[in-house]
Amino acid sequence: MIELKIHERHHEKYSNHYPLLFKEAIMGNHIFDTGELEEGELLKLTDERGKYMATAYYGRQNKGLGWIITTNSKEKIDTLFFKRKIYQALEKRIGLYNNPKTNAFRVFNGEGDGIGGLQIDFLNGNYLISYYSKGIYKFNSEIVAALSSVVEYDSIYEKKRFEDESESDFDGFVKGKRIDFPLLVKENGVNLNVYFNDGAMIGFFMDQREVRRALRNNYAKNKTVLNTFSYTGAFSLFAALGGAKKTTSVDLANRSLERTIENFKANAIDPADHEIIVEDVFHYFKWAQKKNLKYDIVILDPPSFAKSKDFVFNAEKDYPELLANAIAVTKDSGIIIASNNSSTIDMEKFKQLIGKGFNMADLRFEIFESYQLPKDFRTNRFYEYSDYLKVLFIRIKKKG
Repeated sequence: MIELKIHERHHEKYSNHYPLLFKEAIMGNHIFDTGELEEGELLKLTDERGKYMATAYYGRQNKGLGWIITTNSKEKIDTLFFKRKIYQALEKRIGLYNNPKTNAFRVFNGEGDGIGGLQIDFLNGNYLISYYSKGIYKFNSEIVAALSSVVEYDSIYEKKRFEDESESDFDGFVKGKRIDFPLLVKENGVNLNVYFNDGAMIGFFMDQREVRRALRNNYAKNKTVLNTFSYTGAFSLFAALGGAKKTTSVDLANRSLERTIENFKANAIDPADHEIIVEDVFHYFKWAQKKNLKYDIVILDPPSFAKSKDFVFNAEKDYPELLANAIAVTKDSGIIIASNNSSTIDMEKFKQLIGKGFNMADLRFEIFESYQLPKDFRTNRFYEYSDYLKVLFIRIKKKG
């Protein structure tokens, strides 16, 4: 185990259980640039006098250089360690297994459950393990052994959320019975198709579960709904099942058309009764404004960073203008469901961005409902960036 010293100015931060390892906190941090360390190596972190503070693993991802996984110097990082961590996470979610209407949820959520860079999802009897760095993936055999020893499963799959060109044909299957995709799961009684073997995502975002339910149960009936950045149409599907007069789904990805149709059909809804458009959302807004189209509800759930043919979207910089465009195609007293998943934008900052967007549109607004992460997406109270999701239900009001 490599021993590294924490700079004195960062002692308090790590003494207060901060979980992320970042370069500026390490004395002699040039070691991360020399090639002496391999991702997955365990690091003994000490103060400047050599007193033990924590054990971390080295694993580069966009957030930092690795994660602290224990503050017990005697704890071994082995299969038993991962078994304990997974079991503790499962205990906190045991009630979710007893819900007949929902069989898709998170059972291990990274730093929220004590191991940053690791996520495990339960999907209708199957488990999907996601690794966010080569470092945590070095422990994959121990993690799979730990998971398979504490749960019953139809299959276990893995997904690498980091670049790894060595296994480009790997479909992720690890144990159990291979799935003939798509796999059908239920969320609040609604059928959704998921894929473990098609890119980084699985087919829908589970962290929006409560938002979709609210849309279906409380707001969609007899409304026209525009779902932008629609991905596979989950919001459109819930709106349709809630009695929406019509939904319009807009996404730039070609496969969004096929996957949205697939989800509609899985719930006995005729896709012909709804509109599915493969188009850049920004272009669609311009076209809709020219046609003077107006919707009762507009769903605005952009990625934090997105790149189209002629535009790069950055949430912090561009969200107000995007919102102003959404406002322009929303009816008077209509509703905008505005979402942001950037970990660097907290709820207060997000509300400021909403205010800027309405100032650009020269309209007033009322935020009447808000959502953050559901309980299975456990956060780490010592790491503010783990609580990334912010969703606001906003009603448009005229000036004056």
